Amino acid sequence: MYISRLPLNTARRDAARLLASPYRMHAAVENAFPPGATRDCDEGRILWRVDSYGQHGGTWLYIVSPDRPDFSHIAEQCGWPSAAPGETKDYSPVLDALEPGQVWRFRLKANPARKVAVDKGRRGNPKVVGTIQGHVTVAQQLEWLEDRAARNGFEIAGEPDGSSSVVVSQRHAEKFRRNNSQVTIDTAVFDGALIVKDSRLMRRTLCHGMGRAKGFGCGLLTIMPVG
Repeated sequence: MYISRLPLNTARRDAARLLASPYRMHAAVENAFPPGATRDCDEGRILWRVDSYGQHGGTWLYIVSPDRPDFSHIAEQCGWPSAAPGETKDYSPVLDALEPGQVWRFRLKANPARKVAVDKGRRGNPKVVGTIQGHVTVAQQLEWLEDRAARNGFEIAGEPDGSSSVVVSQRHAEKFRRNNSQVTIDTAVFDGALIVKDSRLMRRTLCHGMGRAKGFGCGLLTIMPVG
């Protein structure tokens, strides 16, 4: 598995065009791999995420993939191809070093959602039952993450005062066109600290992602050392 990152120049028109549509960015990421490249396998799948750190931190495209990407086309159109061409690293040293009890800082962009079993609206609508509905409040989104932590190999670390370390730092209803249809994805960015409970499940989460809409920039969880 590989982990890559590429800075994006948001002042460039092509960058703004990609950033405005997860569908277009998905296509750009797919084109970083030749037709015969592995896109999804037991070891992992292609995941990507765009992080924005404000005026001074910049905007970055992160990719996790079974094969090494060639994102020179993205750098040429949307970045700084000469000054900052991006970087790709072997992910194995991080994955192989995972052990229960480790504490890591993390970031996850996800599509917290649920399948509707019962319509609780004032006006009964049978068409709602069975559909996928996004969680839109911070409380719902945090509960979604807490409910899925154990099955993904970790638990949320607490603060000294006993509160959760996780915050929802960004929330958006991302709207874009796909095949002449309007698509809306409710997304949340979670930042906090986690404790590894099961290294095998944690590795799978890092390589396969969490939740829905992975093709549209959701599901990629990344970790970094605390401190």
